[in-house]
Amino acid sequence: MGLCCRAANRIKGFCCYGHNPKNPSKSHTTVPSNCQTKGKILDSPNLKSFCFSELKKATKNFSAGNVIGKGGFGYVFKGWIDENSLKAATPEIGIAIAVKVLDQKGCQGEQEWLAEIKYLGQLCHPNLVKLIGYCLEDGHWLLVYEFMPNGSLDKYLIRLDFLKAEDSYSVQPLSWNLRMKVALGAAKGLAFLHDEAQVIYRDFKTSNILLDTNFNAKLSDFGLAKDGPTGDNSQITARILGTRGYVAPEYVNTGCLTAKCDVYSFGVVLLELISCRPAIDEYRPSTEQNLVEWARPYLSSKRKIYRVFDPHLEGKYVLSGVLKAANLAAQCLSTEPIMRPIMKEVVKALEQITLRTH
Repeated sequence: MGLCCRAANRIKGFCCYGHNPKNPSKSHTTVPSNCQTKGKILDSPNLKSFCFSELKKATKNFSAGNVIGKGGFGYVFKGWIDENSLKAATPEIGIAIAVKVLDQKGCQGEQEWLAEIKYLGQLCHPNLVKLIGYCLEDGHWLLVYEFMPNGSLDKYLIRLDFLKAEDSYSVQPLSWNLRMKVALGAAKGLAFLHDEAQVIYRDFKTSNILLDTNFNAKLSDFGLAKDGPTGDNSQITARILGTRGYVAPEYVNTGCLTAKCDVYSFGVVLLELISCRPAIDEYRPSTEQNLVEWARPYLSSKRKIYRVFDPHLEGKYVLSGVLKAANLAAQCLSTEPIMRPIMKEVVKALEQITLRTH
């Protein structure tokens, strides 16, 4: 049996794909409605099964000019569909979508593609990107998402001295208020996964945090997500996967995966937001390339902690808020998992910080 046939059968195995179990005669052809504030787990999400020809038309034949990203999965193209019929439309009339095309020769494949559908097809939350549908046809594997106009968070964590003059006007560091807004939104998404969905994300990083028009953060790319432990178990054993600089040390050393591994990854991202430095920067001296290793001594020193702050903020922040954020990052980055807060506690701490920035 070919990969496409196996995948099609796997999709049919999920009660929510391609039909409504409560009303088999009703097909799903609409974009999922807005989720409630706290999010929910859907019984029958409205995923659309797209034809390849329709997505080809929507992306202008997958033209190079429509490429908006590339990762281990493959290329991501911008396209347009009609809001009601979900058929291909012109930019002036339709709504924007992001179409991810699986590269069969890439490092991610069938399992990641199915995991993306499994999780984003069943989970709905304001801080998770919406999966509109998929295409599985004649060897083509595609996923269709809502389009996020401000792209991924990683492009805002930049070294201005590396930018060309013309680029420095189009990409500027985020203000402190926006950084905390993004951190809070991402934390809420992660807390929902842990508390409501019982899912370990396993790939929390800046490139997987997408930003909408108002810089609301939404988590994307669930290819490495895993169902969390059940019953009396507190951890699961899993193959070590993730991105260098973000993976919790205990997971690297033992293969034991818990929700606290996601908390560690969140600490890395929060530290990136505070410092405007990427988790791994090979352009810096060897002692500064790993952000956590470089920053850890400063985070524990009241006199030296200022060295971690992004100089481009130029003092445009409430000092107490930055100090609390740095302290929270240090807690999340504890080498002892038991010392890290749970994401619900992280959300509360960030809510207090954001209140003091306004």
